[in-house]
Order: sequence, then structure tokens, then C-alpha cells
Amino acid sequence: MKIQHLDFTPYRMTPTATPETLQQALCDLFAPWVQALGLQVVSTTPGEVTLRLPQSDQLSRVGGMLCGQAMMAAADTAMVLALISHFGEFRPCSTVQLSSTFLKPLSGQDALVCARVLRVGKSMAFGEIDLRGAMDGKSVFRASTTYALM
Repeated sequence: MKIQHLDFTPYRMTPTATPETLQQALCDLFAPWVQALGLQVVSTTPGEVTLRLPQSDQLSRVGGMLCGQAMMAAADTAMVLALISHFGEFRPCSTVQLSSTFLKPLSGQDALVCARVLRVGKSMAFGEIDLRGAMDGKSVFRASTTYALM
């Protein structure tokens, strides 16, 4: 089996990634089904990112509630972007652990997904994510994550 080596040179960024460069990374680095979530980069600072997850029928369950699978995928994606903003470039990583807590249903509004890097070592990174209603600001989902850095 031949291992394909990918060139991530275009994703070497300044120490502070911009929303535009992270939005482009969403298009270039993530699978089509992740792109189908319609995530939009709202803001970023080193080690932090906020995404908007638009409300849609495709991501909703009975009663218009945002499904848990969409929340988890958005959280995992947001943390990868937060790691890019931390390092100033894309570094391949793999989710080791994503522990999630669903606090209450979210329906009838977009979600804001806020990811923050807590600690980065030589081979592991740790973070936390909060997902809340874009209109009411109420937290509906919390997660903690661990990533292996390649």
C-alpha cells in the first residue's frame, strides 16, 4: 500500500489566522459531508474560533430540533480550526476523544459553535467547545476533546 503525502503548504498562516483563511481551510481540508453542514467562520483569535451552524431541515429531527450528530460534527470541525489558529498553520491531527453533553434542544435558530484550545503538548492537544443558540445565547451542548498531533 502506497502512502500519499499531502502538501499543506498553502495553510501556513500568520500567527493569527483570519476568518477568511479558516473558511478556505473548511473548503479545502474537510470532507464533502462536513462542508454540507454549511459552517461559516464568524471570528477567530489564536487558539479560538467561533463558527455559525445554520439551521436547516437537513440537520433537524422531528420538531425542528438540531440533531446531535450535527452538533458533534460541528464541534469536532471547530476544534480543528481552533488548532489551525493556535499553530498558525494546518498540522495533521486525529480526534482521540470527544466527550459531549447535550444540555437542551435547539430549534428555530442557528447555532454558534465556540471552540477553544486549552493546552497543547508535543503529541497531544486538549480543547473545549460550547454550542449555543445564535439568537438567545443559551448553551445547548458542551464538549471536551483530545487530539493526537501527527
